[in-house]
Amino acid sequence: MASFSLPQINDNPDGGWGPSASNLPSQFKFKEIPYAPYSKSDKLGRFADWNDISGDRPTNLGLASGTGGGQARGGPGGRGRRDGQAAFGSGTASAFAYFHAEDESSFSLVDNKATAARRGGGMSRGRGGGRGGSGYSRGGAQRGGQRGGFQGGRGGGGGQRGGRRGWRDWEKTGRARESSVAISPDWAMLEEIEFHRLAKLRMEVDEPEDLESYGRVYPYDKTYDRITTRTEKPLQLLDRIKYNPTTSDDPVIQQLAMRDTATIYTTDVILSVLMCAPRSVYPWDIVVIREGNKLFFDKRDGGPFDTVTVNENAADPPADPTAVNPNNPNEKPAVPETPSINSVTSLSLEATYINQNFSFQTVTETAPPPAVDFSKPNPFYGPDETEPLASCGYRYRVFDLGITEDEDIRLCVRTEVDAYTPGQDPRQGRGLVTIRALNEFDPRAPGAGGAPDWRTKLDSQRGAVVATEMKNNSCKLAKWTVQSVLAGADLLKIGWISRANPRDNTRHVVLSTTSTRPSDFAGQLNVSLANGWGIVRTVADMCMKQPEGKYILIKDPNKPVLRLYAVPANAFTGEEDDDEGDDGDDME
Repeated sequence: MASFSLPQINDNPDGGWGPSASNLPSQFKFKEIPYAPYSKSDKLGRFADWNDISGDRPTNLGLASGTGGGQARGGPGGRGRRDGQAAFGSGTASAFAYFHAEDESSFSLVDNKATAARRGGGMSRGRGGGRGGSGYSRGGAQRGGQRGGFQGGRGGGGGQRGGRRGWRDWEKTGRARESSVAISPDWAMLEEIEFHRLAKLRMEVDEPEDLESYGRVYPYDKTYDRITTRTEKPLQLLDRIKYNPTTSDDPVIQQLAMRDTATIYTTDVILSVLMCAPRSVYPWDIVVIREGNKLFFDKRDGGPFDTVTVNENAADPPADPTAVNPNNPNEKPAVPETPSINSVTSLSLEATYINQNFSFQTVTETAPPPAVDFSKPNPFYGPDETEPLASCGYRYRVFDLGITEDEDIRLCVRTEVDAYTPGQDPRQGRGLVTIRALNEFDPRAPGAGGAPDWRTKLDSQRGAVVATEMKNNSCKLAKWTVQSVLAGADLLKIGWISRANPRDNTRHVVLSTTSTRPSDFAGQLNVSLANGWGIVRTVADMCMKQPEGKYILIKDPNKPVLRLYAVPANAFTGEEDDDEGDDGDDME
């Protein structure tokens, strides 16, 4: 009986397609022939292509459509180049590239005539000239220019449209932003997390436990729910005091921390930014202090948490006029004599002013029903204060972030409510209202995000207006919704405020008011609280791995990335600035 034996199999340890150079059999006949890498998905093209369609490059020879002349003919290699992806094997040195070692003077020009046009790719008026890339007919020149073919005559218009893609993008959506805090070279970066990893986190959290409540709330004025664009009301300037101190400066949180009430302490403003981090575009930072087994999430004085953004998520957001080309660091920006009222900084201050005054204006302070006091008075209002307090209630609540029953990780957060619905008892957690405001500056100005004119569309096409704001201000609306849910508010009131004159940012009118339940609005915005709690737990675990000290969590200004840095203990406290000032005096 004849015997049968399997032949020797030479596996490629590099994971490539075909044999490797290290285990190539010595008796292999083609051992000295170079090998061009190619992908399984690439189709084999011409074995040899002696004519280059551009006419200004040396002759290329390619065995696969992803190499050599295949790139210029729209094969898989060319398609990868147009999409911004390199063809398979393009990173390696070409095995078929010709490197002359002699003087080029030994070569002589034989023929410089243009090659004959191929059938279907010449002077036709259809798709042939465009896709073939060799003709510039009226029908095919525009498509040929866009697809990388011959650009000439009228075809230059199409080539210009395709070739100018990404032209001066640094001035538009790709503008470079500065970090919210100056990163010192002495800081050590400890961790880095991309947003796409944060978006996959999930954690279910039970209903919170109410600890204490402080402050006084006034009833919401329901007449603002009946305002239309025809019965607009002017936005008033009211002198009220509303406190929003950081976590470490809160005397109530200090007392709760002494009693070991929780592991993590923060405020709803800081917590909402962290829970909605994947939606954020503008830079921000959170100061993290670890003392023993406790974490305190703080904001910096003058940081981004004290202002409101405008059109942060728009395709073409507002920009400051002093943008500098990052490709030319020596270029000096032209500083205008007066800052634009539609710049990022001006719009942010305007939106903050509108939000504060709208919440002050939409409550009833004199007429019945009366104001309702919580169990304890405002903890931040001192006896020497003379200005009246704004309608605000502080609710301190604890959320259990433990995954198992034995794990004791609790988060204490200070939440805020702005008013209550008449006929309800806010002391029992019923009828609580949070009040916010969206603002329109100029629908024709750069950075408006394609928003329609509110005065003409808000009453007749409210759905389109709301959808545009949900797209342009996705992060801001998500943070407002999360803050309302954390506070246990029953309603979220959103005012639609517009300028009385698009060129004047000091006078505004109230055009309408929208009332919605925070849980329902979270579903419309596709806000996942489970994902937000997963982000909070991940960041907390990342900080708890570090030793005691001070850290800062920074959102990269130009990339969807979070970074954790270790900073000195006196950072952001004012002592560091004083030391620098003393050093400057000594130098003088």
